[in-house]
Amino acid sequence: MRNRIAVVVLLFLSSMTAKSQSMESYVHQGEYGFAVGLGHYFGDLNTNMQINRPKFSGSLFFRKQFNNYIGVRITGGYAFLGYSDTYSSNPTEKQRNLSFNSNVWELSVSGDFNFFKFIPGFEQYRYTPYISLGVGVMSFDPYAYLNGEKYLLRPLGTEGQGSSLYPERIPYSPIAITIPFGVGVKYALSDRMNIYGEAVYHFTRTDYLDDVSTTYAPDAFPALPDGSPSTAFLLQDRSYETGSSIGIKGRQRGNSLQKDAYLTLQVGLSFNLQSYRCPKATNY
Repeated sequence: MRNRIAVVVLLFLSSMTAKSQSMESYVHQGEYGFAVGLGHYFGDLNTNMQINRPKFSGSLFFRKQFNNYIGVRITGGYAFLGYSDTYSSNPTEKQRNLSFNSNVWELSVSGDFNFFKFIPGFEQYRYTPYISLGVGVMSFDPYAYLNGEKYLLRPLGTEGQGSSLYPERIPYSPIAITIPFGVGVKYALSDRMNIYGEAVYHFTRTDYLDDVSTTYAPDAFPALPDGSPSTAFLLQDRSYETGSSIGIKGRQRGNSLQKDAYLTLQVGLSFNLQSYRCPKATNY
């Protein structure tokens, strides 16, 4: 009986030692993967931060893992963003009647922190929530439709940018700095592949993601030679489509004190990069 117990104990200890050595020998080098989901804009046309008009977003990433908790990630992302005053419950914003869409591309570098030890392939370490914080650069180019035709808004200078009447208003850049902050959770389906979901809030350093920021400047858009209004004039103030025009010179068009932002909610797959090292010898 004692011999049987001794054999069981030895087998158990041998199994635990082998498992421990296997875990020590496994090195999680990093991951690469992709995700798809939804994106939503927040700014001068969505002042109440409603999430009621989500659009497509997607991303690709590569993560270098330094240990089981800390990694650095490079992400390339895309989000199709847009909104309209017609969705607002504010009467003044509804009358303003502005709208936009934009293709947003972002490249960022983030630091990731796992709350739990993450070792794919080992049952007790196969999932973890995580947070990330980084810095990036994005490109955007808002546009709107007038009578069924698409018009890029930045070249039109809808708030008087580039006009000699408003020398202090220079055309805004289509490139801006972003600060992506994310929370997520990942689960190892095997030692090779993971599934993950994350929400990332992208703070931006521009107030023109929606082409709206300061005050109306209707005098910056003279009539055409035939006396008809220019396209820029018709797009800088569209309140005439809902009633009387509110686009008086100097009247507030947007809030320049608050930058625009957007949120992405995505689910994706990632693939592990791994290697093995020789475990330390055990002395008995």
